Amino acid sequence: MLFVVGFGPIVRDAVASRKFYSEALGLTFKEDTNGYLHTGDLNGVKHFALWPLAQAAESCFGTDQWPDNLPVPQAWIEFDVENIERATSELRSQGYKLLVATQKEPWGQIVTRLLGACPSNPTFPRT
Repeated sequence: MLFVVGFGPIVRDAVASRKFYSEALGLTFKEDTNGYLHTGDLNGVKHFALWPLAQAAESCFGTDQWPDNLPVPQAWIEFDVENIERATSELRSQGYKLLVATQKEPWGQIVTRLLGACPSNPTFPRT
């Protein structure tokens, strides 16, 4: 991995989340037309954003509903890598279940997405 590209919470209540991060914590966001709030002005991370769960579901599954059979993510983190195909292949070879593999996003970024282990099911990501 080269570096952390972005990080942020996955939010269910966009209004309450915006209020907390903007008013209580004093963060200033840019807002896309779809309501996605983000900033590149926070020291320590290139991109910090409040990613609505519905948008995460759309990116991974093509629908705004997160599947009932998968744990609901609480946050997201993105790493930049030298070779996305190689990184994806390595994750697969280690048995990780990928939600999306080398998918090109509408803004041009190529991503592979997976869920990390969680305390209730530490082996979840493996197939």
